[in-house]
Amino acid sequence: MAANSLARSLVICCSQRSFLYHFPILLHSRATQRRHPYLWPLSLRYSSTQFVQESTEGDAADVRSRLNVVNILEERGLLESLTSDSLRSACSDTSLPPLRVYCGFDPTAESLHLGNLLGIIVLSWFLRCGHKVVALVGGATGRVGDPSGKSLERPELDHLALDRNVSGISTIISGILGRCHGAKCFSILNNYDWWKDVKLLDFLKDVGRFARMGVMMSKESVRKRLESEQGMSYTEFTYQLLQGYDFLRLFRDEGVSVQIGGSDQWGNITAGTDLIRRILQAEGAYGLTFPLLLKSDGTKFGKSEDGAIWLSPSLLSPYQFYQYLFSVPDSDVVRFLKILTFLSMAEIAQIEKEMQGPGYVPNNAQRRLAEEVTLFVHGEEGLEEARKATEALRPGAETKLDWKIIEAIAEDVPSCSLPYDKVLNISLLDLTVSTGLLESKSAARRLLKQGGLYLNNCRVDSEAKKIEADEIVDGKVILLSAGKKNKMIVRIS
Repeated sequence: MAANSLARSLVICCSQRSFLYHFPILLHSRATQRRHPYLWPLSLRYSSTQFVQESTEGDAADVRSRLNVVNILEERGLLESLTSDSLRSACSDTSLPPLRVYCGFDPTAESLHLGNLLGIIVLSWFLRCGHKVVALVGGATGRVGDPSGKSLERPELDHLALDRNVSGISTIISGILGRCHGAKCFSILNNYDWWKDVKLLDFLKDVGRFARMGVMMSKESVRKRLESEQGMSYTEFTYQLLQGYDFLRLFRDEGVSVQIGGSDQWGNITAGTDLIRRILQAEGAYGLTFPLLLKSDGTKFGKSEDGAIWLSPSLLSPYQFYQYLFSVPDSDVVRFLKILTFLSMAEIAQIEKEMQGPGYVPNNAQRRLAEEVTLFVHGEEGLEEARKATEALRPGAETKLDWKIIEAIAEDVPSCSLPYDKVLNISLLDLTVSTGLLESKSAARRLLKQGGLYLNNCRVDSEAKKIEADEIVDGKVILLSAGKKNKMIVRIS
C-alpha cells in the first residue's frame, strides 16, 4: 500500500442498538474515504481481514478482489456439488458483476426449521463475499409439494394455510438476513406472483416440449418413488419442471444465475439449468448444493423427540433453541461450528485444540455454538433471553428472575397452578409437598438442612420460611428447586 494511504479499522458503538459494527476503510491524504461495502455485527463477521484483499502497490489498493465464496463453503463442509466448476472462478472475478443467487423455501409449515437454516447461511456467505441474493418462497410450488426425499406425497394445504406459511417464512428470512446485512441487500419473492398467470396449454407449449421424459424419470427423487409401493402422482412428477421454470424466469427477468439448495435438490436444480440451455439457449446458469444437516450417526440434526427445531420464537423459544444446540455431542460440535457459524476457521481450530487439552471446561464448545447460532437466528434480544433462562435453571444463580424468564423454561420444567391465597404466607415446606416437588415435609426438612432447597434460586435455611408477596415473581409465578435438577414452577391464579 502506498505511503500516503493507511489501512484502518473503525469500530462504532451505536447508542440506539446493541451492536458493534466493524468495517475496514482506507484513509488517504486527500479528503476521501471509502468504506467496505459490507456491514454487519462484529459477532457475526467471518474475519476482519478475510473479506477484502487489498493490493500492496500504490493506488492499486482501490482494486478489491472478492473472496471466493465457493472455496469458503468447501473449506467449511458446506459444498456438496457444483453443476460446473466455472462457478468457482466466476464468483471471484472482479471483471464480472456480482452474482445473483437464489434459494427456494417451500411453505409446508408456518416456520422454517434448523435444517432449512443451511440455505439462509449459504445465502449469507454469498452476501458476505459481495454477491446479491434472492430468497424465493414457493407460494405456487407449495400447492404441489416437492417429492424430493419424501416416501409419501405431501398433504395438500388450503389457501389460507399457504398464505399464513408464506408470510411466516418471509418474516423469518427477512429478520435473519435483515439483521445481519440490512434490508436492502436481499430480495424475497413469491413464485405465485408469476405462476398465477400461467395457463396450462401455454406452459406445455413453451416449456413442456423441451423436457425429456428419460431425463425426468432418471432423477433420483423420481426413480425412488416410482420403485416404491406408493408410486408417484403426475402432480409430483411435474414438480421438477415447475422449479426448473422458476430458475429460468429468475435467470431471464431478474439476472439470477445461481441456484443453491440441499443435496436432495440436485435433480430440481439441474432441471432448471437444462431448461435455460434449451429454451433460452444461454450459458452461465449454475447450481450449487450443500449437504443435508446430519449428525455423525447419520440421523437428521434439527429434529427432536417433540418434532422439528423451529426458527420461529412463537413455536420454539430462543431458550429451547439454545438448549438443543448446547446438547450437541463432542463428536459433532466442531463440524457444526464450521457449518452453522461464521467464526473463522482459525478460531474453530483453536476451540478444537482446547477441547483436547487437559484444562478444557466441558461444553465450552457447545456453549459457543449455541450462542453464535442463537444470535444469528434470534438476534441479541433472543440470545439474552436464552442466557437468562439458562441461568434461571441454576440454583444459587444471581440472575434476577422475572415472569418472562420463568415462562421461557416452562415447557422443560414441571408446573402446577394454585390460587393466590393458597400460596401467600404458606410454609415453604408445605408448598414443596402440595405442589408435588417433594413427597413429604420430612424429606423437605432433610433437603433444607443439606442446603438443597431453593425459592426463586435463593437458598432457604429456615424451616419457618413462609412465602411473602414480593417473592411471587411479577405477581404470577414462583420457582421452587430441590437440588440442582428437580424444579417446579408454581403459577398463581
